[in-house]
Amino acid sequence: MHLANHLLLLLAALLALSHGHLHPQHKGQGGTNSSHQQVPGTDEGSPSLRIAPGNTNFALRFYHLIASESPKKNIFFSPLSISAALAMLSLGARSHSQTQMLQGLGFNLTELSESDIHGGFQHLLHNLNLPSRELAMHVGSALFLNQDLPFLPKFLNETTAFYESRLFHTDFSDTVGTTQLINNHVKQETQGKIVDLVSKLSTDTLMVLVNYVYFKALWEKPFATSRTTHRAFYVDESTTVQVPMMVQDNEHHWYLHDRYLPCSVLRMDYKGDATALFILPNQGKMKELEEVLTPEMLRRWNNLLQKRNFYRKLELHFPKFSISGSYTLHQILPKLGFHDLFSPRANFSGITGQLKLQAPKSFHKATLDVNEAGTQATAATSSSTRFLSAQHSHRVLWFNRPFFLVILSGSTQSVLFLGKVVDPTQP
Repeated sequence: MHLANHLLLLLAALLALSHGHLHPQHKGQGGTNSSHQQVPGTDEGSPSLRIAPGNTNFALRFYHLIASESPKKNIFFSPLSISAALAMLSLGARSHSQTQMLQGLGFNLTELSESDIHGGFQHLLHNLNLPSRELAMHVGSALFLNQDLPFLPKFLNETTAFYESRLFHTDFSDTVGTTQLINNHVKQETQGKIVDLVSKLSTDTLMVLVNYVYFKALWEKPFATSRTTHRAFYVDESTTVQVPMMVQDNEHHWYLHDRYLPCSVLRMDYKGDATALFILPNQGKMKELEEVLTPEMLRRWNNLLQKRNFYRKLELHFPKFSISGSYTLHQILPKLGFHDLFSPRANFSGITGQLKLQAPKSFHKATLDVNEAGTQATAATSSSTRFLSAQHSHRVLWFNRPFFLVILSGSTQSVLFLGKVVDPTQP
């Protein structure tokens, strides 16, 4: 009886909470550069900045598909983790399968060559993994390979060179032992926050690719724990829940009230090279705002919130919460243009020349914790008078209804995490 030869793609992302201190850097690797300074080599036109538009495009296409299928659920994922894993896998794809994967990731192959794309990820991952005393970040990949299968040296060398992947040879006939090996590795790399990523392996699996993101950061302006109290959060017109609400009323923040869109946007900086954008739709305007959530809109808000006149004193009320997301990518990605990836038509002859590989399943898990101490997850600009409403004498911002969140690496302009908080009491 013929058995399909399987490779399995697994992705884990973690935005982990911090209680005021950072864990020691993992194996000498840490995060990005020190507080809000430019990473060397991330000037305009650098390899990582060249792939940033494609990565953002993919992130929002992925988001809109999930949101359309589950409009009333929390959303949280790491587009960087998914994009890096798929780009790495494309090193072993050939012919139309490879082209389809790179185009599905949002890259225009008439403007970027295959080497530009992989060089961009190499530069991006190197910069994100630079050691830092202030920000703990570790982005990595691992390949678990059947110990008896001859993998092509070019594929193994390139995955290591471009994606800093670690290689493990294992006996996939021992499904229990291999499952434990993979889960222990992911648990270790995410500081124990993501466990049991793999629950059941098929005995005909030949390769497992795992990608993970660990991010732990402190707010530049932390909240006082003594001031956190339970307040109402309005999930929808008929549902209200109680959440621990953090408060600041004597700090300056970067924020704007959009004059042409029904929302407010808050920028909160972490210590280190990372920033969060929290987008709060006006009451009842979630769907309307969601429809215009585009890469251009993110760039516009981000550019505007670099201007000093948006840095003002604000009374801020923000929920303390934990959410997570789990996604079956083999059901989602074909709807985003990856038609061959999980079908018998897939051509992965660049991985091994002896057997026809197929990717039957792929999973992505991500978690987000936000507390008082911090978080453990170029375009046209215009003047402030055009985009802002009239200034108020007493500015108050209540995040007590559903909102969007975007976690960015400043120097590489990369979206690390993206999501929507509909009900902060739902894990």
